[in-house]
Amino acid sequence: MPKQKTHKGTKKRFRLTAKGKAKHRSSGTSHLAARMSHKRKRNLRGTSVVDKTETSKIREALAGNSY
Repeated sequence: MPKQKTHKGTKKRFRLTAKGKAKHRSSGTSHLAARMSHKRKRNLRGTSVVDKTETSKIREALAGNSY
């Protein structure tokens, strides 16, 4: 049987925590931030956890190859 390949787009966007949750970077942070309020930019900093309904799909796409 062939092995499951890692989905490279998923690997670039998500990372699994020690407990198996998926983290991701907030969208809308790369450019065009001058028109945003300071509060909005501040709240988009850092990473956030993905909802648990999507976590199983992400874990399957990563095929055990998180960072």
